[in-house]
Amino acid sequence: MKEFNIYLTGVGGQGIGLLSEIILRAVDHAGLPVKGVDTHGLAQRGGIVVSQIRIGEHVFSPLIRPGFADLVVALERHEALRGMIGYLGEGGVLIYYNAVWQPLDVRLKKTPEVSEAQISQACQKRHVRQYAVFREDLPDSRMQNVALLASIDKLNLIPDVESKHFLKAMDDLMTGKMLDLNVDLFNRIRETA
Repeated sequence: MKEFNIYLTGVGGQGIGLLSEIILRAVDHAGLPVKGVDTHGLAQRGGIVVSQIRIGEHVFSPLIRPGFADLVVALERHEALRGMIGYLGEGGVLIYYNAVWQPLDVRLKKTPEVSEAQISQACQKRHVRQYAVFREDLPDSRMQNVALLASIDKLNLIPDVESKHFLKAMDDLMTGKMLDLNVDLFNRIRETA
């Protein structure tokens, strides 16, 4: 397979680490060579959390050079714009959860909140396909990451990785009620028109 780079970004507490690990394991279950790295330093303070996943035979480092991601996955709008501008390659794909966790500058009214229109304009300039995901029916707001994962699967955004690989990875990492609720959400989103 040709090299494929995934840059994931969010804010501490949104579940980027779990989302990254599910994708990493799903790619592994699909039989593809994969490398990944996470930065968790600011997670407990509501700071930026980033994961990078690289797939392919000739990948020797998990780090993605700026402008070389094929897919940017973001769990909120500010991080979607930042990740797309900083890491997504021309013609890549941006998928983000359409919610806002205001950075400190926005809360202090030093910077305006990022809008959907700003993201769309930035994507059009760079010929980026974008998908905004939002679910009003989440049993728990912490399940935004799995809502995004189900949309990634439904849109076939990661080559050669199928639903069964994501479900196996979820089974590896979750148990009991947490697993049941997340699998149910994953399947409901995949099956909707």
